[in-house]
Amino acid sequence: MDAQREDHQGEAPWRKMSGEELEKQYTPSRWTVLRGAEEALRTYSQIGSEVRRPTLYPLSHTESRYVVAVGTEAQSPPPPATRLRGDGGSGGRAPRGHSWSLCSKDESAYVAAPLTGRGAAVVVVGYTLAPKGTLDQMVDQVARSIAFLQKRFPCNEGIYLCGHSAGAQLAAMMLLANWTERGVTPNLKGFSCFLLSGVYDLEPIVHTSVNAPLRLTPEGARRNSPQWHLEAASAKPRGPACPVLVIVGQHDSPEFHRQSREFYQTLCRAGWRASYEDLQDVDHFEMVWKLNQQDYALIQIILKTIFQES
Repeated sequence: MDAQREDHQGEAPWRKMSGEELEKQYTPSRWTVLRGAEEALRTYSQIGSEVRRPTLYPLSHTESRYVVAVGTEAQSPPPPATRLRGDGGSGGRAPRGHSWSLCSKDESAYVAAPLTGRGAAVVVVGYTLAPKGTLDQMVDQVARSIAFLQKRFPCNEGIYLCGHSAGAQLAAMMLLANWTERGVTPNLKGFSCFLLSGVYDLEPIVHTSVNAPLRLTPEGARRNSPQWHLEAASAKPRGPACPVLVIVGQHDSPEFHRQSREFYQTLCRAGWRASYEDLQDVDHFEMVWKLNQQDYALIQIILKTIFQES
């Protein structure tokens, strides 16, 4: 379901908010519906360890055509061959990011099962979490992971990105990456991006406690904001086969809704093939809790896109 386009004009609403209101808007745990804030955060951090995860094998394992990868913690400089690990699946379909300072790649691996069951390869990319890692480093590490995958599996059937929350910002930055500088062109034929409850303009974050581990300056926030890159008219679509699906939870905060809607609208104005989905009956955290279930609406959206089902 596509949202109506709106002109991106005037002063951003967040600039008129008090510090207290801005903090509330960018604290997802304060918008939970079924659970209290503490329970939601606890469930969010534990679910990856409680749900059965794939068995991990080295990505460099050459005797099998199956490649589901789960990233290890990124290093600086990251050695790609040791930074990614794999498990069963087929082809070469791609990565998912997860949080700037919370949750590791291992805790996100539970999302693989419904996709590998259909024959897709799933890669969960690890990156150095804040405060140890800066946002510039995280963006670089994710881009290096994608470049490595394309070089390692040049005959893949298409690369599909999926990121939730902070991971959505990282995935969106990959749409705008300069791949020429990295000496590789990812398989854009299937380059589709699923952005789940993301923040695409990081400037409001600078003025909240979320920035404590990130230590972003206004300049650093703009440099790593997909919204800013698109509005600067420097980011053009890679071609007609570059769909982007921007998704937000019904019970996400108004600022998360605004950010998702405006990023979708900016994508459309810039010529990208974008669509917008307001996922009903979920908040920021509940959106990803059921990603290991085959019949979950969001998994069905992803599967239909990847396998081009009607």
